[in-house]
Formats: sequence, structure tokens, C-alpha cells
Amino acid sequence: MNELSKGSAKTVKLAERRVFSQSFKPLYQEGMGLVEQAAEYLDGKGRAEAKKLSRLGATLYAAESMRLTTRLMQVASWLLLQRAANSGEMTRDQVASEKSKVRLDTASAHDEAAGWAELPEDFLDLVTRSLRLQALVRRMDEEVYGSGAVVDMQPMARRLNPVSDQISLLNTAFARG
Repeated sequence: MNELSKGSAKTVKLAERRVFSQSFKPLYQEGMGLVEQAAEYLDGKGRAEAKKLSRLGATLYAAESMRLTTRLMQVASWLLLQRAANSGEMTRDQVASEKSKVRLDTASAHDEAAGWAELPEDFLDLVTRSLRLQALVRRMDEEVYGSGAVVDMQPMARRLNPVSDQISLLNTAFARG
């Protein structure tokens, strides 16, 4: 105990240990698998299901699918960088420098958004899973690289301004935001 009080003990960062060891493989596989599932869905079944939606539902679907794709590509970029460090292809410093370009803060509309209930169940499942994966990766990133490494957003937090929600949705749909 005496040595701990003098600060001579080194804290073990579990996220760092996970990222830079063989236990990273399952997380990497989960992330890349989700990217593949989302791409397959959006290009196949999702395209057909989107055609059945109302105008409002289709607009929300388009905006949310862009958010989903962006979120998953950013998470995949982070995972690829960690894999490169894990395999020795890049140093941790190189990864830290490159990962500054990765954003782990892609938000989502919420279940109270107009048209949300109309969205296909499989699509909503992909959105939910991607948000959970992004949150896990963000927590790991903060633990490994520090809290200033990513913007601190709460993607599932309820927004209180429905007008702002709609403006954001329109900006995203028309690629102005």
C-alpha cells in the first residue's frame, strides 16, 4: 500500500491492453462485419424497403442512411489504424497522428423524429448497433489516447428542439451540413 501512495504503481489501461493485443480481433471483426452487413442491406433489401416509405419516411431514411454510412466508415478507419499499430505496420505515434482525422461523433436522429416509426426494422437494428459500436470505440479511444482526442457528443441523447432536428435532417439530406 505504501508504494501505491507514493505513485510508483502504474495504472493498467484495459482499453489499451485490448486494442494492442490479440483480444482486439473480435472487436475488429465485429466492426468490419457490421460495415459489410450495412453495405449489403443498403444496396439490396434496404433499397427496396425505402421505396415503400412515405415522402417523410424516405427523407429520414436517406438522411439516416448517410449518417449510418459515415459513422461506420469512421469506426472502420479507427479500427484499421489500431490493427496497423497492433501488427507493427505503424507506430502508436503514427496512429495517434492519423487518427486525428477520424471523427467518432456521428449522431443519429432519435425515435421521436417524424417518420422514425416508419423506418424498416432491419435498418433501425443497423443504426442501433452502429451507435453502440461507435460509443464503445469512442470510450476506448478516450482511454487510450486521452479525452481530448475526440469531440464529446452524446449521439443518443434526446434533442429538445424539433425545429432544429428538422433543419439538421434537411441539411444532411441535401449535403449542406
